[in-house]
Amino acid sequence: MSSEALNCPECDNSLVHDVDCGEKICSGCGVVVEERTAYLGQESLSSDPGERSRASRAAGQVSLMQHDLGISTDIADTGRDYSGRKITGDIAGKIYNMRRWQVRIRVTEPRHRRLVHVLSRISEMCENLGLPDNVAETASLVYREVERQTGIKNKSIVAVAAAVIQMACKRCGIIRSPEEICRSVCTPADAKKKARLASRFYREMAIQLGPVAAPQLSIDKYISKISGVTRTDVRVERLALEMAEKTKGGRASDGKAPNGIAAAYLYVASTLLGQAILQKDISAAAGVTEVTIRNRCKEILGERHVRIVLRPSLARP
Repeated sequence: MSSEALNCPECDNSLVHDVDCGEKICSGCGVVVEERTAYLGQESLSSDPGERSRASRAAGQVSLMQHDLGISTDIADTGRDYSGRKITGDIAGKIYNMRRWQVRIRVTEPRHRRLVHVLSRISEMCENLGLPDNVAETASLVYREVERQTGIKNKSIVAVAAAVIQMACKRCGIIRSPEEICRSVCTPADAKKKARLASRFYREMAIQLGPVAAPQLSIDKYISKISGVTRTDVRVERLALEMAEKTKGGRASDGKAPNGIAAAYLYVASTLLGQAILQKDISAAAGVTEVTIRNRCKEILGERHVRIVLRPSLARP
């Protein structure tokens, strides 16, 4: 039957589209006018999210963090067939071999294998640094752009991943240095060497892709960075940001490095809320000494009399 038919060819009544079966049926005589092989109904009738995920026929959200964009089809390792019966004997061995070969043939070319290694290292670095998902996605996009234009061979995977993460951080307005990024997966001795390689590769990428506007080095960004590195409570970060906003424009910040002032605001906020954050941890995350933090705290608290009233949302444990 023609797929363009609007009425039944037998009785000339209107057609009804059955979504569950994917068919067009006459509303009068019940003749199936058009059959479809694709099932357009629900993938699973279960109310359990885990069961719906296991019974789904399609992949999840498309992600640049996957070498195949997350749209591949996998052979499930459930050990049961479509009717729920357990698979045993020779069939189970054949399915195991099929699953193993599917993993092998998915990545066959050297370029694809390198893409898998770089994306996995980007994901590991971003997770260790506590960076948001949009930074990892942006870094994956940057690497794909560079790899498509020039190709990347005979370069350190750690250095390449650190360089694209640094460019992604600049695009997203986040402050991270190459050495800090390399230190998330390398020892302190190897981090400096990898950071130099990453800086050189970053300059090459900047020439190929064009310059990227660096984020403004404001105190707010440093407070967020130090809070993320030290895993500080969000209430402490919010109070530090409010204190920085209320006291900005004073002489305490004239000619001073923003990372030291941000560390002082964070330490004062943690003390007011009773959070046990050591000056040693904050100074290591900010890249300043403990003496600098104490001096900035004296300047902030001594410049003007600050009256702080904690709201219930900040004061509760």
